[in-house]
Formats: sequence, structure tokens, C-alpha cells
Amino acid sequence: MSRRRIGFWYRLAAVIAKPPLVVFFKRDWRGMEHIPVDGGFITAVNHNSYIDPLSYAHFQYNSGRVPRFLAKDGLFKDGFVGKVMKGTGQIPVYRETTNALDAFRAAVDAIERGECVAFYPEGTLTRDPGVWPMTGKSGAARVALRTKCPVIPVAQWGANLALPPYSKKLSLFPRKKLQVLAGSPVDLSRFYDKEPTPEILREVTETIMGAVTELLEEIREEKAPETPYDPRKARLAQRRKAADRGGPGVPDNTPENTTEDSK
Repeated sequence: MSRRRIGFWYRLAAVIAKPPLVVFFKRDWRGMEHIPVDGGFITAVNHNSYIDPLSYAHFQYNSGRVPRFLAKDGLFKDGFVGKVMKGTGQIPVYRETTNALDAFRAAVDAIERGECVAFYPEGTLTRDPGVWPMTGKSGAARVALRTKCPVIPVAQWGANLALPPYSKKLSLFPRKKLQVLAGSPVDLSRFYDKEPTPEILREVTETIMGAVTELLEEIREEKAPETPYDPRKARLAQRRKAADRGGPGVPDNTPENTTEDSK
């Protein structure tokens, strides 16, 4: 997609968002050569701060291929927010559907039109104690197998130093460095002729998340835990402990259960 097709609303958002990013942060961007010049593709990105979508979007925008983020379909209704969401080409997720892939039908359509669709496979901010990527959800895997498009892993670090996960305290000084590293496409060809069973989707998701984690290891120059943090297992463990103590357990409205990519 050329810059001529970015559109008014995305350009307006860039005019508003880019100056403070340039003023308050340093940048270390690598791997932009892996972003496809044309055709539809997926980016799979780790999520460690409420403000890291700005960091990643800045990187992606400057590549000339703007990202289309997934968002609840309710945000696309009437009003200013809906107008901006539609104008910038964001992707509605239809969570009310009973068919898991249908929930992402707009993402499939966008890729088939030649767009870049950005997935945060973790579905929410990481809860890993070391701020490493958690286990992923299957949305990106479903769309990747359906479209057979390139899947570009992207790791980022630095926004979390300014605003840690689940924190509301922003620290801009001293200036933090926003590091974004894109890798080569994840090879998923061995899965294309297989039925997308839960087991296959889990393996595809693990392959994608493994590629993202390897890139983050390169940025941080250290090794990630051998086993990714699994919020479902952690939640079950908390419930067992609470039950042993006679407590109420962990409610279902915890961040891990209130994600965009819940399929």
C-alpha cells in the first residue's frame, strides 16, 4: 500500500500523535525491510504497555504500510469515535458470532484487499512477571491459515518503561527508547493443508508467539522463560488457592477474560 492510500483520517491521527512521540521518546527501529511492499499480511505484536500501540503504529506508519487494528464492532457505531474508527480503516471484531472465524471475517476481507492487519495475539497486556510475551490466543492463527498470507512477527520494548503494564503512572523523563524489531515471515506452510483443529491452532499460535519472543530476546539481550506465562493456568491456580482458603476465587472479569481476541 502506497502512502497515497493512507487516507485523510490516518494522516490526521499521525499529525496529532507523531510530534509528542518524537519529542518525548528516542527510537530504535529495525527490520522494516521485512514489511511486505504490497499485498495483504498480518503483523503479530507483543503487548506490554497501554501506550505501545502508538510506538508500534509509528514504526508501521513510517514503513508506508499502515496497520489496521482489531477493535470491538460496537466502536464502529454512530458518533465521532465510530467515524474515526471507520475513517482510519480499523477492523471490527464480531464477538457475538457463534463461529470463531466469522468473528474475524472483516480481518480476512481486509487482508484479501491487500491490507496489513495487526494482531496482539496475547489479547491483553502481558501479565508475565518479567514482562515477556504470554501464551497467545488463536485469532491470528485462524486468519493466517484461512488467508495463507505472510505473518510478520514484531517485538517492541520501551513503552513499558514509560508506562508499565496496568499502571496509570506515566514517566517520560529521562527519555525512554522505543525499540521495535520486525522479523522475517513466520513459516506456516506445513500447516496449510491440515484441518484447523484446536491442536493445530494451538501449534500455529505457539509458532507465531515463539517468533515474537525470539525477537524480544534479541532486543533485551536476555533469554525468555522456557515456558510462556499462561494466564488461564495462573487464574486456575489462584482459584484453587482461594478455594483452599475458603475464599471467593478469581472473578471472570479479570483482564485476561476481557480481551479483544478472545476466540
